[in-house]
Amino acid sequence: MPDTLEPGNGGRYPGDMEKRVIALEHIAQTTGATLERLERRFEAIDRRFEAIDRRFENMDRRMDSMMRKQRADFRWLLGLILAQTGALLGVMAHGFHWL
Repeated sequence: MPDTLEPGNGGRYPGDMEKRVIALEHIAQTTGATLERLERRFEAIDRRFEAIDRRFENMDRRMDSMMRKQRADFRWLLGLILAQTGALLGVMAHGFHWL
């Protein structure tokens, strides 16, 4: 059985093999450049995402601070409402001679 890579015309490669090798070499060179360009783009995108992550972390910290302040305000108002309700009930009890 003859080897499929044996040159038929006495040349180095059979038929149009040299053209194919040249095309593959060209593809390999452009692929390397393309991969480098893609890597630079992905690194730039990573930097953008890191900046966005930092912004979200800052927003989370601000929101946590606001939530703590709101909880404190709510507790203060709830205490004020309960105190006023207790005072009102005390006045009513005194006025209706319940005490």
